[in-house]
Amino acid sequence: MEKHIISPEPISIDLIKNIINQGVKIELSQESIERINKCREYLDKKTDEIDRPIYGVTTGFGSLCNTVISNEDLGKLQKNLVMSHACGMGEEVPQEIVKIMTFLKIHALSLGHSGVQLKTVQRLVDFFNNDIIPVVYQLGSLGASGDLSPLAHLCLPLFGEGEVYLKDEKISGRELNEKMKWDDINLQSKEGLALLNGTQFMSSYGVWLMIESEKISNAADIIGALSLDAYDGRIEPFYPSVHKIRPHYGQLETAERFNNILSGSEIIVREKEHVQDPYSFRCIPQVHGASKDSIYYVRSVIETEINAVTDNPTIFPDEDMVVSAGNFHGQPLALVLDFLSIALAELGNISERRIYQLIAGKRGLPSFLVANPGLNSGFMIPQYTAASIVNQSKSLTMPCSSDSIESSQGQEDHVSMGANAATKAFRIAQNTERILAIELFNAAQAMEFRRPLKSSPILESMISEYRKYVPYVEDDPIMYKLMDKSLNFIQNTDFAF
Repeated sequence: MEKHIISPEPISIDLIKNIINQGVKIELSQESIERINKCREYLDKKTDEIDRPIYGVTTGFGSLCNTVISNEDLGKLQKNLVMSHACGMGEEVPQEIVKIMTFLKIHALSLGHSGVQLKTVQRLVDFFNNDIIPVVYQLGSLGASGDLSPLAHLCLPLFGEGEVYLKDEKISGRELNEKMKWDDINLQSKEGLALLNGTQFMSSYGVWLMIESEKISNAADIIGALSLDAYDGRIEPFYPSVHKIRPHYGQLETAERFNNILSGSEIIVREKEHVQDPYSFRCIPQVHGASKDSIYYVRSVIETEINAVTDNPTIFPDEDMVVSAGNFHGQPLALVLDFLSIALAELGNISERRIYQLIAGKRGLPSFLVANPGLNSGFMIPQYTAASIVNQSKSLTMPCSSDSIESSQGQEDHVSMGANAATKAFRIAQNTERILAIELFNAAQAMEFRRPLKSSPILESMISEYRKYVPYVEDDPIMYKLMDKSLNFIQNTDFAF
């Protein structure tokens, strides 16, 4: 298998997706090695020559920025920093996201403006290549001085502390080093700060969310099209002429996709008794399209961020500068992750409305899609579940980025709260996927009441595959098991057609 060579060349979300999904190994390029070494050598020389304090290199941190540290204690200072900042709590970060986080930290350090040792970066490469996943917790970052707490947990195992997963077994950092026959990394000046400052926690969630959002958006179109046909909806709101006179890109794309998906359906072209459909059907191009446009914008911000140097101070060997500034501040990510939360929640919101329409006993469909009415409740309660999930997602769209709580004795007096924006968006993405699974469950059931008419070839093919997971419901089963199977189908299906 080919390796990916870490270099100063820009990386993309699609590249990271392929590396993670295909288990690609990574290796530092010669240029990256030279940049890392050059920056470290410059910093060591600068520390020896300069007669004034350098923040984070020869001083304490945060409000302790004016406390000068002796040369013999600089390494201890950096190790203490990592240990004292490992204050995460709550649920563990999913392992896939931690692996992305490791990759992003390696790439950022390899750009040659952070002052780390080559062996420190190489150890992180070894983590990545050996599927060593440090245990990181979701709560603890303010998203301002970088993602301090989660990045501290990521880096504790460098010197035998913290915990990791190795082949799905949770072991201590000390056990890891013994198993791998590794020596502890002895951090040098500035290294702890280089490891902890940075937006890689927020960014790793952002990368995962972009990969998932693309899939959710595609699934929402396919499932929405099935619901439209099962509801005996009209195709006119998807005519190209309508959208050319309001040419938002996402709106145009959505309308085109629906026309392609529904092409060949016997149901969509038949004579309709009703003049128009409810908004949850008629306004799909406008609603799904707006979420698409939001996702595209968020993607552009995240791809800028994952190619950035976001620790502090920033070192410029060629310009003979060590600058303490604010590239670690997560505001760009905080704002767009809040924006993404709303965009994804709206895909779930309109999906639940379509579920409700399908069970409402309209358009020739039986109430609650009951095949054998009387003793059976049919699809009454799955809609309750969808409504409950929608409510939770709506409550989670309260923006984190509109809040700031002072920290570090006022030195860090404005923070982004982007880490919380990231974890909330993660929960909303999962919720939206669950709601779509319930819509698919309902739409596939509703379609059976349109037989012998057929939907489009694309949708009939999907239904055929779906029935391998979830059967047509004649009498009340235990519903949650079928809903879980519907979710499993979505998670294992490529909707990009």
